[in-house]
Parts: sequence; C-alpha cells; structure tokens
Amino acid sequence: MTHPTPHLATTSPGPVRSSSFVRNRWVQLTAGILGMVAVANFQYAWTLFEKPLERRHGWTRVEILDALNVYFVLAQTWLVPLEGYLAERFGPRRLLVLGGALAALAWAINANASSLGVLYAAQVLSGCGSGIVYSISMGNALKWFPDRRGLAAGLTAAAFGAGSAATILPILWTIQEAGYETAFLAFGLGQGLVVVLAGLLMRFPGPREILAPCATAVSAVAHEATPREMLTKPAFWLLYGMMTMGAIPGLLMLGQLKPMAEDFGVDAAEVWLFGVGLGAALPAALMLDRISGGLTRPVFGWLSDHIGREPAIFLAFGLEGIALLVLIRFSSNPVVFVLMSGLAFFGWGAVFSLFPAVSGDLFGRKFAATNYGLLYTAKGAASLLVALCNRLHAGTGNWTPVFVLMIAADWIAALLALLVLPWVRQRQERLATEVASGQEKA
Repeated sequence: MTHPTPHLATTSPGPVRSSSFVRNRWVQLTAGILGMVAVANFQYAWTLFEKPLERRHGWTRVEILDALNVYFVLAQTWLVPLEGYLAERFGPRRLLVLGGALAALAWAINANASSLGVLYAAQVLSGCGSGIVYSISMGNALKWFPDRRGLAAGLTAAAFGAGSAATILPILWTIQEAGYETAFLAFGLGQGLVVVLAGLLMRFPGPREILAPCATAVSAVAHEATPREMLTKPAFWLLYGMMTMGAIPGLLMLGQLKPMAEDFGVDAAEVWLFGVGLGAALPAALMLDRISGGLTRPVFGWLSDHIGREPAIFLAFGLEGIALLVLIRFSSNPVVFVLMSGLAFFGWGAVFSLFPAVSGDLFGRKFAATNYGLLYTAKGAASLLVALCNRLHAGTGNWTPVFVLMIAADWIAALLALLVLPWVRQRQERLATEVASGQEKA
C-alpha cells in the first residue's frame, strides 16, 4: 500500500522551520533508540548472572529470578505511567539523565550485594531507571511519528529487544575471566553514560512540529483520550488482558533460557546449520533470541501499519505458540532449541511495537506517553504470573506444565485479537463519532 505525503498538523500558513539539530524527528528517534540499546542489558542479560550469583551466595534459582521477574519488572512497568506524566509535564531530558544514573548505580550495587535484600533493592533502582528510558523513548516516538506510528514504535522497541545482542558475548567473557562483579560494574557504568548522553538530546515536539497521520490500513483515532478517560473504556482493559497473556512466555524465557538449556541437556552442544558451525547452543540461542526479538518489532510495526493491528497481533501470538510447542516437543535437539527459541522471541517481541501502536490508534497522541505507560503495566502483571510459573517448575521439576500455560496464554490472546478486539475498536470509534456529531449539532 502506498501512502500519501504526510502533512503538518497546523492551522498556520506553514510549518515551523528550525535549523536546530534536536528538532529533527529522526534525530529524536535515534536518541530514543540509543537510550533503549543502553538499558536493554538490565533486563536481557540477567540470565548470565544467575549461576554466578547462585555459586557465590548460595541463593536459590527462584530467589535470583525474583530479582528480575518481580522487583525489576514491577519497578520498570508500574512506575511508567507516573514517569510518562512527569515527562509530559516537565519535559524528558532531566528524567532521562536521572534514569541513566539510577540504572548505572543499580548495577554498581549489584556488584557488591551480599544479601538478597540489597540485590532486590538494586533491582528496583534498575527497573526505575530502565522504565524511565523506555516510557519516554516510546512516548517520544509516538509523538513525533503519528504518520508511521507502528514503524516508529517498532524501531524504538527493537533497540530494547536487540540492544543486548552485541554485548551478550562480551558480558559472558567478562564474567568468566574477571568475575560477575566486574561485569556488573563496567557495563552498568558504560550503559548509564550512554543513556545520559541520549537524554541530553531528547525533547518532545511542539504543536506545529507534528506530521498529521496519513491514510493507512489503520483507522484514525476519533478522540484524544485523557488517561482517566482511557481507563473507563473496555478497549483498554481488553488490551491490558491480551498484553498480560502475551508477555508471559518471553518474560519467563528471558530469565530461564539458560536453566532450560541445561535441563534439556543442550547448553554446551555444538550447533550446525547448513554446514555452518554456530558454536554451543546456549550462546547461539542467546544471540539469536536478542536479534530476532529486536528485529520483529519494526517488522510487525510496519506490517501492522499496512494490514491492520488485529491481524498482526494474531500472527505474532500464534507464531510464538507454535514455536513453543515445537520446542518442548523436541527439547533435546540443540538445533530445534536454538531455532524455536529464536522464533518464539520473534513472536514475543512484536508485543512491544504492536501494543503502543494500537494504544495510539485508540486513545490518541496528546497523552501517548502516559496512556501507553498505563498499558505497559500489563508487563508487570505478567511478571507476577511468571514468578508463579517459576515456582511451578521448581515444585514439579518438569517444564511441560509451564510450556502448556505459556502456549495457552499465547493462543487465547491471539484469538481475542482476531475475534474480539475488532468489534471493541469499532464500537469505541462509533460511540466517539456519535458524541462528536452530537456536540456539533449542539
């Protein structure tokens, strides 16, 4: 589908012209992407630290996983609405600098943590810093690119998904050669510095710097909903439930991929694909998962701009469920483990471009950062369910019931996207149109 040239949303004779470097929307998108790359490891590299922490302190796997799935994810997600509101109220720069400082401080504390309480407190700080960067970068992309909302959200989310791919092996090497403490300290400080530099560039657009949405397969939003209004709409709660279910599998595998590989007996197995050696299965899977989990975000964002959000969500969740089914069925095959975990992350990562895009479609651009921040707390709700799944595995010693739950969550969310979300969207748009018509007549 071709798109008409976007026009500026302004009633003035022409757009505001500025030679300022930071007023270029592609510079703004790049700044958000750099910030997201820098905070990716705070979530995606945690699995590399679990075994060293367990050996050093004698903490159980579940206790260490709670640091990620409960304390980090809850702080990262449930504070996002407040962070988005503060950014829209006071601007993004100061908050982003604070986010970089908090994230760096957290890993410095992790390097010296001698108790679970200190580790959990550090993970709360890490989650706060990461959440600030995530909410502001995503909100900024939605504000600057209403004409390509899916693609912009996808590119920004891709940086968070794939940002750790290039540093997985360096972190793993640093842990092996210099200890996990050095890895925490060196990479924490380096990543925090990148966030601070990106934050110095960030700014939200003014009212005459916005490109108006052009015709796409996605219908235009009928109303700029405030956060309070959004919370009263059935569409929000449907999206919240779907995102919660869709976030469970990826969050669980982020923390458990290394233990899964060890339990399936494939972690050190050499993987060959089309005559090319990929090395041991676990590092190969870690790299492929990060790449596919990032690549999928602009792919599905672009796809949803053209075929619609609902079909794209259905495809993403359906694909992930199929990949998980094949993975558990052939779990002892290292090639299947690598490929299917990568395919599962390809489906899962799409959540974080599709849902901000559909949030912008349904609830508007003006309060995009705060509104998507409220929806993003679904990831925190999913983390609590992931913690229960971790305990289910610890209690049974069997991955099968965990995979059954993950597959069911994916496929239920896929069916809701295909069968229920279109009806809810149409009903909301019809009601908004009727209200607008009534106001015009009055």
